[in-house]
Amino acid sequence: MIAIMQPYLFPYLGYFQLITASDTFVLFDDVNYIKKGYINRNNILLNGSAYRFTVPVQNISQNKKINEHYFSDDTDNLLKTFNMAYAKAPYYMDIYPIIERALKGTERKVSSVCFNAINDILDYLGIEKNIVFSSNIDYDRCASATDKLIGITKALESNYYINASGGQNLYDYDYFKSKNITLTFIQMDDIEYTQNGKNAEFIPNLSILDVLMWSSPKNVLELLNKYTLITSGHNYGK
Repeated sequence: MIAIMQPYLFPYLGYFQLITASDTFVLFDDVNYIKKGYINRNNILLNGSAYRFTVPVQNISQNKKINEHYFSDDTDNLLKTFNMAYAKAPYYMDIYPIIERALKGTERKVSSVCFNAINDILDYLGIEKNIVFSSNIDYDRCASATDKLIGITKALESNYYINASGGQNLYDYDYFKSKNITLTFIQMDDIEYTQNGKNAEFIPNLSILDVLMWSSPKNVLELLNKYTLITSGHNYGK
C-alpha cells in the first residue's frame, strides 16, 4: 500500500498514522512549495494553549519545488520556545535531541530535514518503514494531480493507494478503480492522552512532538493504531 504526502516537519499524529499504515511512504518533494501550509509549521502546547510555531525557510517561492527550498539557520529562539514548552515533560530528554538535529543540523534542504526528522522519530519508536522521495521516481510530472498519485503508485508496482481522510472530497473511488488502483482513506479516531501531567482540558491535533513529549513509546504506538480505514464507503476499524 502506497501513501504520498508532501514533506512536513514535525506534523500531527495522523501523518504518522498514514506512514505506519502504508508499506511505502512517498515524500512528494518535487511539487511546488505552498506558502502558509504545514511544511514548516505546526502547533505545540505552550502555557496550556495551542501555539503555532514556524521554522523559517529561506526565499520561499511558490514557483520553486519543495526540494529547492532550505531552512534558515536562525532557529535559536524557536529552540528556546520548545524548551520553555516541554522542559518538564517526562520524555523531554529523549525528544529534544531530535528537534535539535532538525533545527541545527548541517543539512538544511527542507525535504531532507523532514525526511531525517521523520526517520529519527520512527527509529525512536522502533518502527521500520520504507520512505522514498517522489523526485527519485519515474512518473509523468505533467499529469493531473490525481494521475500523478496513480502514476507514482504504479511506478512502485502497487495497486493500493491510501490517503488522508481530508482527500475524500478530492479523489474518486471509481476513477482510481478504472486505473486498477484501490483507493483507501485513513481517518484518525478521537484520541486523547495526558498533557502537561495534569487533568487539564485536552488540546487536540498538535504536532507529533506533543504526543512524544508526554507519552511513552509504548503509548505512542497504541495511539498510532487508533484509526479507521475507509474503502469505497465502507469503514474498517484498526
